[in-house]
Amino acid sequence: MNGASGFLARTVRLGVALAGVSVGAASLAQGTAYVTSEKDQALTLIDLASMSVKGTIPTCKRGRHIQLTADRLIMVACGDSNAADVIDPATGKSVRRIPLGDDPEAFDLSPDGKTIYVSNEDDGAVNFVDAASGKLLKSIPVGKEPEGVKASADGKTLYVTSEVASIVHVIDVASASVVKNIKVGKRPRRMALTPDGKELWVTNELDASLSIISTETRSVIGGVKLEVKGARSEDITPVGIQMTRDGKRAFVAMGRANRVAFIDVPQRKVTDLVLVGKRAWNVTLDKAEARLYVVNGLSDDVTVVDVAAARPLKSIPVGRVPYGLVVVE
Repeated sequence: MNGASGFLARTVRLGVALAGVSVGAASLAQGTAYVTSEKDQALTLIDLASMSVKGTIPTCKRGRHIQLTADRLIMVACGDSNAADVIDPATGKSVRRIPLGDDPEAFDLSPDGKTIYVSNEDDGAVNFVDAASGKLLKSIPVGKEPEGVKASADGKTLYVTSEVASIVHVIDVASASVVKNIKVGKRPRRMALTPDGKELWVTNELDASLSIISTETRSVIGGVKLEVKGARSEDITPVGIQMTRDGKRAFVAMGRANRVAFIDVPQRKVTDLVLVGKRAWNVTLDKAEARLYVVNGLSDDVTVVDVAAARPLKSIPVGRVPYGLVVVE
């Protein structure tokens, strides 16, 4: 990779920065981050302003993927409870449970919030669940170990990754049928759509890469190779990805490489590597896109990254084997 020596120098500086907290941006964010944990039946609450834990909320077993609903409630997929827990952030209490089938991991919501699309690894299927009633509407067989789920902005198309088949399934929502299977890198995990909806970016965990798919032609049109000077390719295991609202930058959690990659989306080029905790798993931006919150599954913490400076501010201990995070501001 071009500039690899620069990346190494930056990484050394960032490792030193982890020892302390930058106070320059400390007052930027107001609100709470909610962090799931696979080993604790609780969400950890982080105060964004002080970057410190302020409490926990009980939830169901093995909390994994988490996101906000259209009405600003928190939805958590609980793998060992076979359900989603819906929590009101205003009260900190669960308001209902929604059955999601066996071992739910990742999910997405239809643009109107009425349907939950959930990957069920054990069944090798994607389920359509009515969010209001919890009724199973459709179950669509896909490749083994389905993982990432992403709905298009218009709600017409659903994209699902199959880890074992190394495929992205394109599903027509109206007919609830697979209309295209797109071969990508080994063990695809999560996805992000560019704001114009023209490209789907897919992380390939066992290929140290991202595949870029044209949503029009439904074919791979490019990619980004992830490299860290001195690291083996098999130790670079990307999973979580998020893009900025303008689509100019993407942030990718690099798994066992313990880093986050900053990517120039139009150029399809890595610009910075930021050292975080062990097994960087998922990434979430705050509303201002000034801070990036990185969930580290093996160091049981969340690293707060200053986006403009591309450097860590603080690592905050949370629950055991943290998985996902949402920000409520």
